[in-house]
Amino acid sequence: MEWENQTILVEFFLKGLSGYPRLEVLFFVLILLLYVVILLGNGTLIILSILDSRLHTPMYFFLGNLSFLDICYTSTSIPSTLVSFLTERKTISFSGCAVQMFLGLAMGTTECVLLGMMAFDRYVAICNPLRYLIIMNRNSYVTMAAGSWLSGVVNSAVQTAFVVRLPFCRNNVINHFSCEILAVMKLACADISGNEFIMLVATTLFILMPLLLIVMSYSLIVSSILKIRSSEGRSKAFSTCSAHLTVVIIFYGTILFMYMKPKSKDAFNSDGLDATDKLISMFYGVMTPMMNPLIYSLRNKDVKEALKNLLSRILICK
Repeated sequence: MEWENQTILVEFFLKGLSGYPRLEVLFFVLILLLYVVILLGNGTLIILSILDSRLHTPMYFFLGNLSFLDICYTSTSIPSTLVSFLTERKTISFSGCAVQMFLGLAMGTTECVLLGMMAFDRYVAICNPLRYLIIMNRNSYVTMAAGSWLSGVVNSAVQTAFVVRLPFCRNNVINHFSCEILAVMKLACADISGNEFIMLVATTLFILMPLLLIVMSYSLIVSSILKIRSSEGRSKAFSTCSAHLTVVIIFYGTILFMYMKPKSKDAFNSDGLDATDKLISMFYGVMTPMMNPLIYSLRNKDVKEALKNLLSRILICK
C-alpha cells in the first residue's frame, strides 16, 4: 500500500497524563517515592546476597538476579517518566524510543524466564532434597540465569529490529508513559500482521512456556508437600517457596491481564481506556519491582538475619 505525503518521524510524543496536570504532580511524588524504595530494597537484597555467605545458594543467586533485573527494568522508563511530569515537552527521539523499547522488553522477557527457573529450583529443593546440591550445582544455576538473560536480549533484539523498520507517519502520539512496543507498533502506517505474529510466538515461548513450567513445578511441589505427615513439616516445606509463589502470582497476574485481555482495534489510541490501562501499566511497571524485596525479606528468616548482621556491622564501624 502506498501512502501519500509519508514522512519519517524523528520523535514521538508520550501522552501519559498530559491532560491531567494536577495528577502529574501527584504521580511525580508517588512514583519518585516508589522508585527510591525499589532502588533501596532491591539494592539491599543484592548486597546481602553477595556479602552474607549463608545466602550463597542457588535460590539467593536467582533472587540477586531478580533484584538487579528489577532495578534495570524500572530505570529504563521511570527517570524519563518523572522528567516528563515536570516539563511541557514530553517528546522522545526515535532512537531513544527504540532503546527504551529494547531495554524494557529485554528486562520483562528475562524476568518471565527467570521466574520459571526459580520455580524449577524450588521443585528440586522440595521434591528431590537429597539430590539438590548435585542437580543445582554452580554450573547449572549460573547457566540457567545466563540463559534467562540471553532469552530476553535475543527476543527483544528481534522484535525491536522489526518494529524500527516499520514506516511511521502522521500520528506520533504514544498513548503511554513510555515507548511500550505494542503501543508504538499501532502507530505504524503499514501492515503489522507480521510483527503481531512474531509477538505471538515470543509470548508463547517466553511468557506461556515459563508459566507452564511454573504450574507444573508447583503442582508437583503441592503433591509432595501433601504427602508429608507432620503439619510442621508441611508448613516448613511450603514456607521455602511461598515468597516466590507470591511474586509469580503478582507478576503473571498483572502481565496476563494487561496483554491478553480483549482489546479493540484502536485500544492504544482511545482516550476511553486511559485510566484502566495506565493504572495497570503503573502497577506492573512500578509496584511489582517494589514488592519483590518486601515479600522476600518479610517472609524469609535468612534474609532478616543477614540484614540484622549487616546493620550490626555498620553500627560497629561507626
